[in-house]
Amino acid sequence: MYRSAPRLTRILACAAVPVMLVVAGCSSDSDSKSDADAQSPSTASSPQAAVKPKPTVAPAKYTQLPEACKAITGKTIEDLVPEVKNEKGTPGKSSDTASRGSCAWNGLDDNGIKGSQYRWLDISLLRYDSDPSLGSAEQRAQENYTKEVAKVKATEGATSVKTSPAAGVGNEATAISYGLKKTDEDFKYAAIVTRTENVLITVSYNGAGYAGAKTPTPSDLMEDAVKASKEAVAAVAAANK
Repeated sequence: MYRSAPRLTRILACAAVPVMLVVAGCSSDSDSKSDADAQSPSTASSPQAAVKPKPTVAPAKYTQLPEACKAITGKTIEDLVPEVKNEKGTPGKSSDTASRGSCAWNGLDDNGIKGSQYRWLDISLLRYDSDPSLGSAEQRAQENYTKEVAKVKATEGATSVKTSPAAGVGNEATAISYGLKKTDEDFKYAAIVTRTENVLITVSYNGAGYAGAKTPTPSDLMEDAVKASKEAVAAVAAANK
């Protein structure tokens, strides 16, 4: 009876070994997972890379230009350029007529010994598109409007340069008058630089009296240049309807 006690103790000890191993194994897996979680940063807590939104600009109001040679009416051409050589005008070269165009007319009203009157009229149209890196179409037109006014004022050889606002023409317009001596004659110039939304219009009108004929006055030339500019503004709007 006393001999069976040690044997029973050994049996119980052996029976307990698998249970201890299982518990130890579970405890080891759980601890390893906890350690891994502690060492690995949570993806949820990782800061997301800041994504900068793409800059946006207002779309261009005008997407088309009228034909430059049709931006001023035929009736006005007849009034401003007597004995015009080509009523349809001479178009300038352009690889993108939706963005730029130009046209010119000239004529000489020859009255023999009473003298002659020469007139030249030209128009240029520039349209700007919106560009996220450059700004909105209207903003770009505003910036280049200022540059164009400065360019006309700085015409080489120009004398008696005067500028003033041209009220009632487009969104903003500047009238520039000056004199220029060419072919031994005194030419008078009237230029109107106009911005209508995202389009720039420059109308230049000049003339001279030959063989004793009276030289045109800057005020008369300017009045006609304003008329032509207003027609061009209307033509731009009509081309985008």
